[in-house]
Amino acid sequence: MKKSVFMETYPICSIELQKDECRFQNVDGVLAFFKEKIDNHPKATFISLFDHFNHTKNINGEVEEGMKDAKNIIFCFGPAIPSSKPLAVRPRSFGVCEYEDRFHIDFLEAPNKPIQDILESWVLELKEIR
Repeated sequence: MKKSVFMETYPICSIELQKDECRFQNVDGVLAFFKEKIDNHPKATFISLFDHFNHTKNINGEVEEGMKDAKNIIFCFGPAIPSSKPLAVRPRSFGVCEYEDRFHIDFLEAPNKPIQDILESWVLELKEIR
């Protein structure tokens, strides 16, 4: 898992998985895995799936060469609302991009360490499943 700052502002976590490291062979399989994790967590709520790839293609936007698919699964833990500020970084999302031989999975780092640990563990489980 790599941590970086995107556009000098957003702390993101990223992983690249070769398809032979993962039992899933497409974005929809990875998203189904995440949805099951969300559905089975007592404080997480599934919100939606967003087909970023087709949206971008439909508006004649630019898509990286070699990218076959790109979707987001949107969800929220939201264990508390101590002020209006947490709403700026909620809900959560995993972005899953598919290439011929690999997946890139990216998400915004959570400001809550226990939630961050859960997100990282879910992503790392993809590598363990075969």
